[in-house]
Amino acid sequence: MAEQLLQAAGATADPGLARGTPAKSERVVKVAAERPYDVVIGRGVSTRLNDVLGPAGRVAVIHPAALAGLARRVLAGRPAVYIAVPEAEAAKTPAVLGECWRRLAQAGFTRDDPIVGLGGGTTTDLAGFTAATWLRGVPHIAVPTTVLAMADASVGGKTGVDLPEGKNLVGAFWEPQAVLCDLDLLQTLPKAEKISGMAEIIKAGFIADPEITALATADPAAAQDVGGEVFAELLARAIAFKAAVVSRDLREAAPAAGPVGREGLNYGHTLAHAIEKASGYAWRHGEAVSVGMVFAAEVSVRLGLLDPAVAARQRRLLAAIGLPVAYAGADWATLRPAMALDKKARGASLRFVLLDGPQHLVIRADPPEAVLAAAFAALAPED
Repeated sequence: MAEQLLQAAGATADPGLARGTPAKSERVVKVAAERPYDVVIGRGVSTRLNDVLGPAGRVAVIHPAALAGLARRVLAGRPAVYIAVPEAEAAKTPAVLGECWRRLAQAGFTRDDPIVGLGGGTTTDLAGFTAATWLRGVPHIAVPTTVLAMADASVGGKTGVDLPEGKNLVGAFWEPQAVLCDLDLLQTLPKAEKISGMAEIIKAGFIADPEITALATADPAAAQDVGGEVFAELLARAIAFKAAVVSRDLREAAPAAGPVGREGLNYGHTLAHAIEKASGYAWRHGEAVSVGMVFAAEVSVRLGLLDPAVAARQRRLLAAIGLPVAYAGADWATLRPAMALDKKARGASLRFVLLDGPQHLVIRADPPEAVLAAAFAALAPED
């Protein structure tokens, strides 16, 4: 199953990696959705940005203020408008989006002028939504600079901003022209950011690719080493899996009663988004997803879908990576209403992505409230 997904996405696994043989220095994952594009993974690939932009005369670069110098270096003299935005979720607001639109209008940007999103997942989300809505759609390229953005946010065409009522409630599907995952840009990330991003990679292992879980379990330290080949292989596998899923179901439109489509990528996210909102986005996305995965597994166990040993194995691996597996923040009475605003809800039903075995997803609408409350109680830290 995993190898078929990798091949469908235009990527190949590296069977010699676990045996210590030399691995690829660069990987390319092809996303064959409505507008096909490549995700290039390797060291120094951000220096190709000008080549990817091609004959475009000028470009707008949306970036955090701290990356202003990097933005200018990767464009190497090309005429550009640099739009600095806040860090993290503070960038994903209607007010910041409006400022991006105004800067483009003031500069007279046309449909021939592309937008580059350079930064973490919030920046690439914002840049993609700016591109989707400016003049009803202009090209954009993502240059993610965090593990989370490379593994998840920059791939798949989901763009958007947050509202006070919830995360990602306003957005559009708008695919990039290319994604450049420069592994050199991860070297200076704080350790906590590296670890947080690993949640989406480990998620891909449990819902689709057992080789990810095998490699990460065999050497959790190597899995986190962003300069090593084990990490590069894990990242490429996670991206290839997501590419295969979005190529088949870009707009998360798989029938509610049919096989699980793109909705399955939200494993762990229903509780995660509520935790983020309740914390005022002080919790990193990957940290919240880790807790959300533990919660989803606990729900699965209580519904008789999942062997408790699999849930325990997931919890051990997340902890070994350094991700949180317990939660002592907002209470259930606060989080449960926030979950009802989850964008996966259909009608009055709240849908949960669950496991009924390793690498096999199911969707359950409105599990019993007692089951949800008991699963949440299982997240309490041990004394």
